[in-house]
Amino acid sequence: DVPLKTGVVAIVKGKEEGPVIAVRGDIDALPIQEETDLSYKSKVKGKMHACGHDYHLTSIIGTAILLRDNADKIKGTVKLIFQPAEEIFSGASHIMESGVLDDVSLIFGIHCTREFPVGTVGIREGSVSAAVDRFKIELKGFGTHAAHPELGKDPIVAGSNLVTSLQTIVSRNINPFSVGLISVTHFSSGNTWNVIPERAIIEGTVRTLDKNQRKFIKERIYNVTKYISEAYQIEEKIEWITGPPAADNDREWSEFAKKVAEKRNLTVKPSEETLGGEDFAFYQEKIKGVFVHIGTDKSYPNHHPKFKINPEALSLTSGFLAELILEAGEELNERK
Repeated sequence: DVPLKTGVVAIVKGKEEGPVIAVRGDIDALPIQEETDLSYKSKVKGKMHACGHDYHLTSIIGTAILLRDNADKIKGTVKLIFQPAEEIFSGASHIMESGVLDDVSLIFGIHCTREFPVGTVGIREGSVSAAVDRFKIELKGFGTHAAHPELGKDPIVAGSNLVTSLQTIVSRNINPFSVGLISVTHFSSGNTWNVIPERAIIEGTVRTLDKNQRKFIKERIYNVTKYISEAYQIEEKIEWITGPPAADNDREWSEFAKKVAEKRNLTVKPSEETLGGEDFAFYQEKIKGVFVHIGTDKSYPNHHPKFKINPEALSLTSGFLAELILEAGEELNERK
C-alpha cells in the first residue's frame, strides 16, 4: 500500500530473495485540447498526454508483463512506479516521502524524444537535466498621478532596472564555461495610462547544474532585489519556489545501460544536454539511477496539441527495460 492520492506502485517478485530495482514512468496529462487524428486520442475535453506520458506508462505496463512472464529469472524484486505530477515537479518527491522506495538499490527512468528515430536510445553520463527554481518578486511603491511622479515611488522604473540587473548575474558572476540561466518571464504593473501604480510583479526561473551555483544565484537575486529596492525607496518581497535538483546519471550504471541497449541491437547516442527540469532527479538524490531518452521519431514538439509518437517504440522500450532490469539484478547479486 502506498499513501498516494493518485499513482500506483506495482511489484513483481522473483523466485528468490535479492536486491530491489525500480523503474519509473510518469502518467500525468496536460491542459491541452488534443488535435491528432489518432484512434486512441484523449476522450477528455481539454486534456491530453502531449509529452509522451501515455507512451511511458504503456511501456512500463509492457515491462511489467515481460517481467511477470520471466519471474523465474528474477532474483529479487522489481517495483514499477506509475508516477503522477511530473509536470509540476512534485510527484517524485511524494513517492519518496511515502517510503515505498526505501529498500530500492537502483532505479531507471525513461522519456521519449523526437530527436532520435525509433531504435535509438539516448544515454548520457552525469547531468541530464537542470535544477529548476522559480521566483516571484513583488515591488511595492507609492501610486500617484502620472503627471506628478515626484509624489510617488514608481515600481515600474525600479522593476525595469531590476530585470536588466538580474540578467547580469550570470554574465558577470558565473564562469563563462559553467552553466547557469535566469529567465524573467512575466512583468506586470498598472492597468491604465495616466496612473503610476503602486505595485509591480516580476516572475521567472533559474536553471543550474551545480549545487553551489544554485545557492549563489539565489543569494544574488535576493541581494540585487534588496539593493535596487532601497535605491528606489520601495519595498520588496520575494517568493522562492524550489523545484527538482539536476538529474545526474550514475556513470557506472549508464555504461551498463549502454551495453544492454547495444546487446538488443539498439543504437546508442548521448542524450541531448538540456536546461529543462525532470523530477526523476528526486529519486537520484537517494538512489543510484539512470534516466534514458527513447527515440520515437520526428513529431510535433512536446506540449503541442498535435504531438504523437511512433507506436513501434513501445515494444522496443518494454523489451529494453525488462532486459536492463534482469541483467542489473544479476549484476547486483554478483556484487554481494
